[in-house]
Amino acid sequence: MSIFLQVRAGLLAVLLALAGTALGQGSIRGTVSEPNGTPVIGATVLIKGTNIASPTDVAGKYELKLAAGSYQVVFSSIGYAAKTLPVTVGTEPVTLNATLAADAQALGDVVVVGYGAVKKSDLTGAVAVIGEKDFNKGTYTSPDQLIQGRTSGVQVTNSSGQPGGPATIKIRGNSAVTGTGQPLYVVDGVPLDGRSARPGLNASTAGGAGADSNPLNFLNPADIESVTVLKDASATAIYGSRAAYGVVLINTKRGKTGAPRLDIGASTGFSTILRRQKMLDAGQYRQALAYYGLPTTGAGSYDLGADTDALGALLQTGKLQNYNVAMSGGGDNGRYRLSLGYLDQDGIVRKTGFKKYSANFSTNLEFLESKKLGVDVNIVTSQFKENLAPITVDAGSQGSLIGQALQWNPTESLYNPDGTLNIKAGELVNPLAYQNLFNDESRVSTILASVSPHYKITDWLEARVLYSINYSTGERRTSIGQDLINFDDIKGKGLASIGNNQLSTQQIANTLNFNKKIAPDLNLNALLGYEYTTFSSSGSNIRAYGNPDQGGFGNFGLDYTNYIQYSSNGSRFVTSFSDPFTALQSVFGRAILNYKERYLLTGTLRRDQSSKFGPENRVGYFPSFAAAWDVSQEDFLKGNKSLTQLKVRAGFGRTGNQEFPAGSAQARYSLDNNGAQNPLNAASPALKWQSDTQYNAGVDLGFFDNRLTATVDYFYKTTTDLLFPTIPGEPRPSNAAVKWDNLKGEVVNKGVELALGTTILNSDKVGLGFNANATFIRNSVSNLPGAAIPTGAVNGQGLSGAVVETIRNGYPINSFFLPQYLGLDDKGLPTYGPAYYAGDPNPKTLLGFSANARYGKLALVANMTGVFGQLIYNNTLNAVGAIGGINARKNIALVTYENPVKESTGSATSASSRYLEKGNYLKMSNVTLSYTIGNIGKAFKGASVYATGQNLFVITNYTGADPEINTIKTGANSVPSVGIDYMGYPSARTFTFGLNLSL
Repeated sequence: MSIFLQVRAGLLAVLLALAGTALGQGSIRGTVSEPNGTPVIGATVLIKGTNIASPTDVAGKYELKLAAGSYQVVFSSIGYAAKTLPVTVGTEPVTLNATLAADAQALGDVVVVGYGAVKKSDLTGAVAVIGEKDFNKGTYTSPDQLIQGRTSGVQVTNSSGQPGGPATIKIRGNSAVTGTGQPLYVVDGVPLDGRSARPGLNASTAGGAGADSNPLNFLNPADIESVTVLKDASATAIYGSRAAYGVVLINTKRGKTGAPRLDIGASTGFSTILRRQKMLDAGQYRQALAYYGLPTTGAGSYDLGADTDALGALLQTGKLQNYNVAMSGGGDNGRYRLSLGYLDQDGIVRKTGFKKYSANFSTNLEFLESKKLGVDVNIVTSQFKENLAPITVDAGSQGSLIGQALQWNPTESLYNPDGTLNIKAGELVNPLAYQNLFNDESRVSTILASVSPHYKITDWLEARVLYSINYSTGERRTSIGQDLINFDDIKGKGLASIGNNQLSTQQIANTLNFNKKIAPDLNLNALLGYEYTTFSSSGSNIRAYGNPDQGGFGNFGLDYTNYIQYSSNGSRFVTSFSDPFTALQSVFGRAILNYKERYLLTGTLRRDQSSKFGPENRVGYFPSFAAAWDVSQEDFLKGNKSLTQLKVRAGFGRTGNQEFPAGSAQARYSLDNNGAQNPLNAASPALKWQSDTQYNAGVDLGFFDNRLTATVDYFYKTTTDLLFPTIPGEPRPSNAAVKWDNLKGEVVNKGVELALGTTILNSDKVGLGFNANATFIRNSVSNLPGAAIPTGAVNGQGLSGAVVETIRNGYPINSFFLPQYLGLDDKGLPTYGPAYYAGDPNPKTLLGFSANARYGKLALVANMTGVFGQLIYNNTLNAVGAIGGINARKNIALVTYENPVKESTGSATSASSRYLEKGNYLKMSNVTLSYTIGNIGKAFKGASVYATGQNLFVITNYTGADPEINTIKTGANSVPSVGIDYMGYPSARTFTFGLNLSL
């Protein structure tokens, strides 16, 4: 910190010295806005020939102190044509306002669509661009949460309340039979492979798999300038075999021409739990014992005399601090930006948290007098550390910390009378003891670097080369104390595990861009490219138990992983792996014809050749076509003051999916400790791409100089040749190899997307605007051969092997099929009917709503998200809240006790429609109140303070902890579950208070 303060002080002194020479008795002030009056936030106001500059605030205002004289003032901002205005300064303040028009060659009026950019007016596909000013506010560990609820057709779900946990993004519905169904992420032109280097948990029978790490954690959200979502196949087909689930383009910030600038952001805050599964407290538990006729006195009493909130004992108020510093500037021949970030966020569960150090450097240089030669360099690097809890999605009630806490008898103390933890042998685990004796820490380091030289052969022809490397390494250390006697492989021994993973992706892409009028009124924007990408993954793990004859690992004040060599020789296991090398070679092209700025035609074609597939089907072709008519450019609409935009679009395209394990098309084996070979998967020489074909039709509307805008899209997407692992033979051998095949079924997603934006008021003092979006979607499976595919595994005592979902013809994917709950009979026992279609876990309606209001220097932004039409299987209620728990001296859910019909305590735990609930909700995602202070003294520019609340409240009838289902599990038959509420990490409500300023 001392070095940082010295650097900041030095920079401050230099800037003050430079500014001091120009200070005088006069000043200029004013507002920078768009033609429709919308303020341009963050525009640079520069006195030409000097280093005197100021950014505009949230109202577009600026102020500069100047000595008397005549000056040229340059107003500039990304996305707008720069404007230079003369001004004469005397002793009195001078008002100088500027209106910046969108520049067809500026970034704000072009959209990155893959391997290049096109003018917004040339778009023919379904593309959504979310800029920095429209991002969700708050503290995030990765940038995917910045766009939750901000665009139609895109569902962003928090997959875990754990800081650094993943988010699930589904674009236009669910069609993933296997894999994650996540979109392809592209960062500054570099496609990511969607993997995280954090090793998986290799602990013991004490735990199962927890939530994965977010593969975007290495990015600092403060460095993101825009996110572009490519939704339909006419936009995504340029990425071919990797674009079946859509494409998300993430663009980081770049340096701007002008005087050197230092931007500083600092924030702090805290988090608490959002909602809890309602279990009985001690008083209610005693009432329940009496109600069910269970003993409350004597040696066999179920009432143990205490008043315990076991879940509360695990929770904490999580503190956070976040700091970001960015230095940027440059001239006509080069721009630069260097940013540093530090985030330290505690989880709301004790002993959990996330800490990240990040750095981002970019420079854009131009050479030669003609400036035809240039090079772009981008380096993103970070290291983050996660402290994890044993909160799992597949270990049942005993192996998951949350499950242990929920079922703990609220009349039993977590401590013994002497103050030691109350650890007893048996099925019931003291959650506080498990938390204290379980240590799990991961560390992931990542570098994403790219260099892109480019040469402008002519004004209309440019050649570019992009080389990138994405390297990530992860280490995970897990230990479980030997005093945890509830698990046979732990008690008296303890456990230590160290895992290491390495991931590497290298890419080289060559592109040739052509943009020229080839005939009167006819412009051709064309792209031709070649790309070669390689993927590698390897790792190792050592897992060891202490020697019980020597007192286990003992107690030396160190974590067991720091002296793992002290473990028992016969209980030490070493594993390692190296995935088969994978390469993807591609040739692609795109052509956009623009006739008279109103008739548009786009065509793309990509040829992919992947070593992942069988030798008979390694090549795939992915075409797309789209057309648009900008009706508002026709003579009969030109000059219309009400309807300022009317554009009709239609498109078709085909994309693919290769999201399955490397080497799945070839025969592979693993080696056990004795050197014996065991089959992993059988050869599948005919294995080919999963294919996604999509049709899209849309219209873009603008009214009253675009103060009111609307977009409507209809899509129809069909997924065929479904990639799926099968085990041939009946009955299935225990050691049979999995064989990957292409199923002949179809998954159809179709729907309508609506987006609306409006600016109601916009003056120097007052502003008010709203944005809303809605998606209506339906899903179905058809032509699937053979029997239905069971999936949707649930967990808990008495639920082993149970599944509640299937994939079958005529129903939505992952439909709930399970016994029908008919109520309780006269003995208080549940009765069931045969298994039936019980409902759909896929939402039918997605909503997003945002509002922004401004009065003077005070601004308010609020965002809400909503999901409707889906059912949730409350596995938490089924596993730890059912009536049978009270018979075993465990807690039960409040909703179970409040059942109007008295249930027998002997009721067996069974999966049924009883635990299906409506999952509709409307959530206040974030609210930010900010105040623009403006300039402070002579050094600090554009200072502002803000307060943000995230996950403030949720409106729902769901009885579980959070209807935004926050756990994902790949369960039965390798199919990811949908709409099942496992006992995941609880969702948090977060409050952040921050300051932003510039030097």
